[in-house]
Amino acid sequence: MMFFICGSALRGQPDHGNLGGARFVREAKTKPRYRLHSVDGKHPGIYEVASGGVAIAGEVYELTVEQHAHLLAGEPPNLYEAPVELDDDTQVSAMIYPRQLIEERGYEDISHFGGWAAYKSAAG
Repeated sequence: MMFFICGSALRGQPDHGNLGGARFVREAKTKPRYRLHSVDGKHPGIYEVASGGVAIAGEVYELTVEQHAHLLAGEPPNLYEAPVELDDDTQVSAMIYPRQLIEERGYEDISHFGGWAAYKSAAG
């Protein structure tokens, strides 16, 4: 299965090993329909919006059933799998964070960075 990664499992990020050797397919961006938040300083949370969204940078990987199960087992609480639409009109699975929880907990909106790697690079 094709899976969009946009957080701590990206190449060069600390949780990249959670992909279990999954095959890197390509760099990608979502359609500009999403918001990006820093959930705990270690993981992002994205969710879809009707307006005011941005394109989120990430990577597409091809996962086996085993790699997919391993990835999901290592995800932080509250994330759920859902399709995202990429800028080339394809849909792939990704991990989404509930918007309600992001708003309730006041997690920092980092959408203006355009991606997790850019945010982590700027944060030092």
